[in-house]
Parts: sequence; structure tokens; C-alpha cells
Amino acid sequence: MTGGVAATNAGRSAWLAVCVALLAAACVLSIVIGTKNIAPATVWNAFAHFTNTDDQALVRELRVPRTALGLLVGAALGISGAVLQAVTRNPLADTQILGINAGAGLFVVFAIGVLGLSGIWSYVWFAFLGSAVAMVLVYALGSAGRRGATPVQLTLAGVALGAVMEGVSAGIRLLKPRAFDYLRFWDVGTLTGRPLSIAGAVAPFVVAGLVLALAVARSLNAIALGDDLARSLGTNIGRARALSMLSVTLLAGAATAAVGPIGFVGLMVPHAARWIVGPDQRWIFAYTVVCAPILLLAADVVGRVVIRPAELQVGIVTAFVGAPVLIWLIRRRTVSGP
Repeated sequence: MTGGVAATNAGRSAWLAVCVALLAAACVLSIVIGTKNIAPATVWNAFAHFTNTDDQALVRELRVPRTALGLLVGAALGISGAVLQAVTRNPLADTQILGINAGAGLFVVFAIGVLGLSGIWSYVWFAFLGSAVAMVLVYALGSAGRRGATPVQLTLAGVALGAVMEGVSAGIRLLKPRAFDYLRFWDVGTLTGRPLSIAGAVAPFVVAGLVLALAVARSLNAIALGDDLARSLGTNIGRARALSMLSVTLLAGAATAAVGPIGFVGLMVPHAARWIVGPDQRWIFAYTVVCAPILLLAADVVGRVVIRPAELQVGIVTAFVGAPVLIWLIRRRTVSGP
């Protein structure tokens, strides 16, 4: 596919403006809608005329931080998936499928359950380390054999390694009741009950990861043509891949430390962006950083209302949507050829 639905920059800009408007609408819905019905006037007064009533406090102290975290985590998950797909030339790449989220999650569980750490400033560093270790192990396993690191081998290595790490994490949680209680909802991916301080803690790392991703976008366009041609165009492939992996480490680690392992956002959104704008990574990243939070916030809103008065965690909702998409992508790739 050499072009997308929007074949010109004017068309891409127009569609991007539509996506920004949808993102604004998703933010409003995330603040207005919840397991408890709150009148729109009360929501408005929570910002314009705050009187510290219970409903106004719920809006300001629970829904606003939840929305802010959804924006940050959505952008982090989407861009990390887009970077992985570009740098590995693997259309099935995603931090969940390649086991990167599982690696970050395992190290966070170890930090909390075994070392007794509790503040995010303490265990976020373990999330980064876990992400990096998982990427190295997946690449090492996926590179074994004569064919090298093919997309299929990387995917299989990621799924296998992720399953092992998730099993170890489950074992630690069962052996450490304190960790199990603390991580009961975090383990499936949730925006619930996260104070604004969590968003503030991970925001610098997410911003740094996004800046790194945008910095290598042009180089990733060249790498997509093949390593030999990229070198002939003057691209420093080693530097581009190193910065890309650093970006993924920051984005996936920060997102997992904040809300737990949420999958499929980084798989679905870059594919949708590529369908609209074509293969230019700069435009794919621009669309992904806007559309991924839309998907995450929409899934979170659905989770709040689908089983009222209880709540379905956002990681479960994205899995319900993402699993069929993954099956479709695998079948489509199989039909179209190796």
C-alpha cells in the first residue's frame, strides 16, 4: 500500500483535525460518564464553582486524574507499538504481544512484592529495566536459527516469553498477599483509583519517549526500505534502532508502571493510522498520538457503563476488541503471503 485514504497533506491535516476533535469529545465523556450518574451541571460546577460537594470532589479527584492518565498512557502505548512495527518491520508488533509489558510487569511485581516498594517513583525504574530486559530476550530468542529475527519468530518468542513472565508474576502475587492486594486491579490494566500524582510522575518519561520517537521517524522511513538502501541514503541504522528501543523502553515502562499491562492499543491504532495516511512514519506517529488515547478513553468509558454499578477494567475491554483484530491481521497476512 503506497498511499492512504488521505493521499495529500491537506487531506491528512483535515483528518487529523477531526481526530483532535474526537479526542476532545472523548475527554469530555470520560469526565461526565461514570458508574455513578452525575448531572452535567454538577460536572461544570466542579470546575467553575467548586463547593467541595461529594459529586464535585468525585469529578475533580477521580475522573479528571483518570482522564489525564488515559491521555498519557494511550499516547505511550500507541507510539510504542508504532515504533516497534516500524523498526522490526513486523505488522504484528506490540508491547503486549512481544512480551515487553509482561517484562515490565514482572519487575514491578518483584519490586512491590519482594522488595516492599510502594511509591511509583520507587518501582517505575524497575518497569524500565523489565521492558529493556524483555526486549533483549525476545530479540535473542527470535534471532535464533538460520532465518534470523523474522516477524513470525519475534512474535512467537514474545508470546512465549510473555507467558513465562506472567506466570512468574502470578506466582509472586500468590506468595505475597500484600502484593496481590495492591496489584489486584493493576494486573489487568486499569485507570481506576489513580491519583493525579501518578500522571505527574510518568509524564516526563512519556514526553521523553515521544520526543525520541518523533526524532527517529524520518530514519524509520528509510529503514522500511531495507537496511542496504537505508545506509545508501545516509541513515545511521544502529543509532536509529538504539533510539527507537530507548523510546519503547520509556513509553512501555512508564505506561505499565502507571496502569498495568494494557495490550492491543499499540497494535490496532498504528494500523488504522497507516490505512489513512500511508507509510510515512511521521504522519503515522501524529495520528497515533491522537487516536490511541481516543481508543483507551473510549474503552474506559465502556467499562464503566457496561456492567453498572460494577466496573470492567480498561485492559479487559481493550482485550475484547484487540483479540479479534489480531486474529484478522494474522489471517490477512497468511492469505496475502509470507
